[in-house]
Amino acid sequence: MTVFEPEDPVAGFIFYPGGKVEYTAYSPLMLALAEQDILCVLLEMPFNLAVLDSSAAEGIPEQYLEIDCWYIGGHSLGGSMAASYAAEHTEDYAGLVLLAAYSTAEITNMDVISLYGSEDGVLNREKYLDYRGNLPKSTEEIIIEVGNHAGFGSYGFQDGDDESLISGEDQVEITADALANFISRIGNRRIKN
Repeated sequence: MTVFEPEDPVAGFIFYPGGKVEYTAYSPLMLALAEQDILCVLLEMPFNLAVLDSSAAEGIPEQYLEIDCWYIGGHSLGGSMAASYAAEHTEDYAGLVLLAAYSTAEITNMDVISLYGSEDGVLNREKYLDYRGNLPKSTEEIIIEVGNHAGFGSYGFQDGDDESLISGEDQVEITADALANFISRIGNRRIKN
């Protein structure tokens, strides 16, 4: 695992990489979030498959006791595995982040944000819609116009994907800003409650 630690973190975020993707491909996104004061833990998965270690997040928040607001999420298969883990640990996380992913597990008592690119040729839209009912009605959904599946990481073109009309850097920036806003809103709401 690689940790991106800002000087004064306001929240923590554990990230599960996409299937068959080298985990370091998500370093630009994690760095962009760390620059917005979010401590990011980027997990390395066996054989680059989160399905082989879906509970990889176990014990990580306890290593950073100064952070009291944690989020979990991932990209594609990694997002689905993070959702499965989160469903069993809702008391430990304030929110779930799905990047071109869906949850086969029912998510309750947790805020959710879901992002995908309009040109995503890999995400199974039928399953995405079928499993939408597993997420809270309040789930925030953002479609990144002209973004694609591979644009969340820095690993090049992915078979089956459609061509993005924005750069990977732009898609990472859009994603980081959306996630930082999501985390800030939830954190502020929790403080008021």
